[in-house]
Amino acid sequence: MAALIRGVALGLWAVVLLQSSVDGRLDLLLRAAFHPLVSSAGGVLLMLAVVQVLVGVRQWGQGADPASRQERRLSMATALIAALLIALPANPSFADLASQRPADDTGNDTLSFVLPPAQRSLTDWVRMLRSQPDPQLFEGDPVRISGFVLPMAEGPPQLARLLVRCCLADATPVGLPVRWPAGEPLPRADQWLAIEGRMAIQNKQLEVVPERNQPIPRPARPLEP
Repeated sequence: MAALIRGVALGLWAVVLLQSSVDGRLDLLLRAAFHPLVSSAGGVLLMLAVVQVLVGVRQWGQGADPASRQERRLSMATALIAALLIALPANPSFADLASQRPADDTGNDTLSFVLPPAQRSLTDWVRMLRSQPDPQLFEGDPVRISGFVLPMAEGPPQLARLLVRCCLADATPVGLPVRWPAGEPLPRADQWLAIEGRMAIQNKQLEVVPERNQPIPRPARPLEP
């Protein structure tokens, strides 16, 4: 019986990994470069699950069950966790995660080439401003960026992205100040927006002045390297 339960648990975890590889769930948790590792691990677990089920069927026929009660309970608990992950897939809040992460380190990144202003992503702009901190160099430049709304402890929300080297565990938030339209309610946390506008200087700091502000769905691959 214990081997059967282990087989079911391994099979369920294999389903978690394989399902995550095909339904886009991994794009919320892990960089695309590592997705094949997850798929491979799911395949290995599936093979191990088949082996454990065959062992369990043989032991069942022989009336043997050498496993302890604690081992059976542990296998059932892991199977339940896997079943919950299948039924309730992860849906992380980027704003909550970003508020708990340390300050970004994009100042250490080097720019191999410079895109025209209107073609720069939010991350490109952050790296550019870190490498060229003089705000007057960019005043009036056109901006077309997208990101999620990140509430700030001091000041209005920023538009932000999460940079990852591997997965959400090492995620680092980067953001740009935005001059939100006066008299309108501030956007809610975690809302994804596409903004077109221009760079302007406010209190010796560059900020985005939106000319067009449009809610968008969360991108299929919201994490950036």
